[in-house]
Amino acid sequence: MSQDDSTTDQATTDERRAALAYLDEAWEEALLDGIAPDCVAHAALFAALKELVLSFGEEATARFVEKLPERVRTGGYTLPRLPH
Repeated sequence: MSQDDSTTDQATTDERRAALAYLDEAWEEALLDGIAPDCVAHAALFAALKELVLSFGEEATARFVEKLPERVRTGGYTLPRLPH
């Protein structure tokens, strides 16, 4: 990997973290407004899949989604609980 590749990878990682921070904030606002967490989750998934289809097409998005069950089962979306 060249220096440019690692710089690009870091920029992408930073951008994804920033995007997640925005989404976390919107999620919290929805919950504070009384929207049920499962409704927020379904809406977020719909919005994400819609954007992936727009960006990459149905077939590429379907291939991505096919990998999700295993990632969920192996903890790919489980964050450690932090003490409050």
